[in-house]
Amino acid sequence: MPQPQNRSAPPSLAHVLRLRRQAIATHPRRYMAALLLCLLALLAVDAALEWPYALARLQAIAVLDRVADDPVPRSLAWVVSEPVHRTDFLLALPSGTLRARLYSPVDHPHAPGVVIVHGVHYLGIDEPRIIEFASAMASCGLQVLTPELPDIKDYHVGPNSIAAIGESAIWLNHATGNRPVGVMGISFSGSLSLLAATEPQYRPAIRFVAAVGSEDNMARVANYYLTGREPRPDGAVEVLPPHEYGALVLEYENLQDFVPAADLAAVRLALRNHLYEDRPAERAVMRKLTPRQLAEVRQLMDTSSPLTRRMIAASNARHQAQMAAVSPEGRMPKLSTPVYLLSGRADNIIPSAETQWLERQIPRQEIKMALISPVISHIDVGSQRPTFRDQWRLVRFFALILHAAEN
Repeated sequence: MPQPQNRSAPPSLAHVLRLRRQAIATHPRRYMAALLLCLLALLAVDAALEWPYALARLQAIAVLDRVADDPVPRSLAWVVSEPVHRTDFLLALPSGTLRARLYSPVDHPHAPGVVIVHGVHYLGIDEPRIIEFASAMASCGLQVLTPELPDIKDYHVGPNSIAAIGESAIWLNHATGNRPVGVMGISFSGSLSLLAATEPQYRPAIRFVAAVGSEDNMARVANYYLTGREPRPDGAVEVLPPHEYGALVLEYENLQDFVPAADLAAVRLALRNHLYEDRPAERAVMRKLTPRQLAEVRQLMDTSSPLTRRMIAASNARHQAQMAAVSPEGRMPKLSTPVYLLSGRADNIIPSAETQWLERQIPRQEIKMALISPVISHIDVGSQRPTFRDQWRLVRFFALILHAAEN
C-alpha cells in the first residue's frame, strides 16, 4: 500500500537552489545589495572581535619603524601618538639602588607596565636603541621601566643581575596597582630575565618574559667564540664567524686569568675604553702603558690568535660554575610564565641555535611564540632585505607582546 504523502516535508535542496537562481535573475541588484550588507556585517563583527589584535599589529608596525629609524607612515602615526613623560630616578631595591628611567603615557597614569632590561653595553639605559624602543612602547599606552644594571653595563654577566631584574618587576608591579608586568630582556639579559621568572619571590609579579637574542648555555656560547661552530638541537652544526666582541667580553670579565696582578688596572682600562668604543681615551691609555702591558693588551685584542684562544679556553674551563649560574639550561622545566623568544638568523654574538635550545628547555605550554628572523641581526632591526612574510612574522611577534602587556 502506498504511504500517505507528508505535506510538511521540506523542499529538496535542488528545489531551493532553483528558486534562489530565479530570484537572483529577477532582482539581481537587490540580491547583490543584500549580499554586500551581509558581508559588511560579518566584517564588522570580525573586526570588533579581533580589534585588540589588529590594533596591536598596527602598533607593532609603528614601533618597529621607529626602532629601525624609519619614518612611521602617517596612516599609523595615531597608534603611537600617546604623549610620554620620562622620569629619571634612583630605584631603591632590596639588592641595592639602581639608576632607572620610567616612561609614562601622560593620558594613562595607571597603564599596565613592561620592564625593558638593556643588554651588555656601556651606555646602559642611555643606549639610543633602548631609549627609542622604550619611548615607542610607552607611546602605545604602556608604562615602561628601564633599570640600569651596573654589572651588565660594565660587561659582567653575573647572578646579581637576576635579583635586580626580579625586584624591578616587583617595583613596577606595585606602581601599576599590583598588576603583573611584562619583562623584556635584551641579549644576555634575556636569559637572566628567564631565570628571574623561575624564582618564587619574583614569579607573581611577572606576566610574561620576552627574551631577544639570548642564550641557553653560556659555556656553549663561550666555546662558539673560539670555534665559530654552534651545535643545534637537531644535531646539525651552525658555522658562523663570531664577532670579536664576544671574546673580548670573556677576557674583560676574567682579566685576572690573562695578565699579572700588577698589570690588571692598566690593562683593564685599555680594554674598557676599547669595548666602550672611546678611541681617544683608548689611545691616551695605550701611550701610558709599559712595554709589557702594551704587549699584553695587543695580544688580548688579537682574538684570532691561537695563543689568545688557548688562554680564553683555559679561562673558560676555570669558570664553568659561574657560567652555569647564569645559564637557563636545566632550570627551565620549573618555569610557569608565558615566554616569547626572538633571535636573528645571522646573529654572530649569540647564535640563533641558542633560541632553539631555549625552546626545547622551556615547557611547551609556556612558549607563546619562538621566532628566528632574518629581519634582525643580534638586536638591530632592518639589517637585511627580508620577504613580506618575514616582516609580517616579526610584526606578529611584537604584536603578541604588546597585546599580552596591554591585557
